[in-house]
Amino acid sequence: MSSQSIHSILAHLHLDTDRGVWERRLSEVTSRDVEAALAWRPGTYSQAKLVALVSPAAEEYLEPMAELAQQLTIQRFGRAMRLYAPVYLSSYCVNRCRYCGFNRDNRFTRARLTVDEAVAEARILAAEGYRDILLVSSEDKAYIDVPYLTELAGRLKAGAHGVDPAACGLQPNAFSFIGIEIYQMSAEEYKQLFAAGVDGVTLYQETYDRQVYAQYHPGGPKADYDMRLRAPDDMGAAGMREIGLGVLLGLADWRIETLALAEHAWHLIRRHWQSRVSFSFPRLRSACGVSSSEFPHLLTDKNLVQMMLALRLCFSDSGIVLSTREPADLRDRLMGLVVTRISAGSRTNPGGYTDPDTNTGQFNVVDSRSPGEVVAVIRDKGFDPVWKDWDSSF
Repeated sequence: MSSQSIHSILAHLHLDTDRGVWERRLSEVTSRDVEAALAWRPGTYSQAKLVALVSPAAEEYLEPMAELAQQLTIQRFGRAMRLYAPVYLSSYCVNRCRYCGFNRDNRFTRARLTVDEAVAEARILAAEGYRDILLVSSEDKAYIDVPYLTELAGRLKAGAHGVDPAACGLQPNAFSFIGIEIYQMSAEEYKQLFAAGVDGVTLYQETYDRQVYAQYHPGGPKADYDMRLRAPDDMGAAGMREIGLGVLLGLADWRIETLALAEHAWHLIRRHWQSRVSFSFPRLRSACGVSSSEFPHLLTDKNLVQMMLALRLCFSDSGIVLSTREPADLRDRLMGLVVTRISAGSRTNPGGYTDPDTNTGQFNVVDSRSPGEVVAVIRDKGFDPVWKDWDSSF
């Protein structure tokens, strides 16, 4: 078990500030170092191994990296491709994140859903076959609070927590997995959500570089770097079955961000062994009041693929999640390599499924294909679309 806090680990390694040492180290990696890293047993984590795999020198080794990563993914996950869909609950926010369309300073018509309206959104997804749902909200604590979320989770798992399924218009246990992607909470609040039926929480640190974090988070509770960094440990302490990590790709050097992300994951795996750690790869996209061209560290597709392959080769059992932020052709290529969970038909604004004509979302959806179209591609690639991955009652 890890006895150090993630704060002290990152500080000791200079991954949260004064990152020049890592720029130099990455630039010094040779072809021989990359080949040595590829000779390590796939799926095992070592900082030296990951440094080699995300280095500029490793760009010439993407093909052998992909072969090893694909073999490992199929070995650990089979040919299952887990499908999920997000339901956005509110676009009201008290934060001033400079990259987000929901920034409190932006002027647009905002919306928030009642619990009944959120259930109506979920009912549409259930009719399409989804049993894995992600509840997403900006920081709207005055409305989207713990009582709201516990009531909603109980109704989405109708029949499992003393809720009458008929009253919700849903089948018993309509959703086998409920995840949330929401503002940071306390361990006690996460415990309440877990007891209500929430299975996992996704929380992006956005960037592990303290100076960059302060630059892009000038106001609101989210400006507290340390509080946000502590939250995944609180999720693990609450017993969450899945902890989702990620950084917003484009805010800082992706290679060094990957190193920090991996250290965070490794810390959680050792400390909270009962929780499964997964990785998401949100790439900066244009949104209301935001142009992606403003950001100096945007990734190429090749960069993104290298990052995903490197993390798979270091973390054999971690889920790798890809959203509709990415274009269809790239998502299709990655399905057969490392991705284990994928969204389809996503709407990124509250009420987007019941009223498809509204379009003020958190970010621009790039892959706009329907769930049926995505499922057809999954099957064409020889994989099995999985609407219901597992049941927490087992």
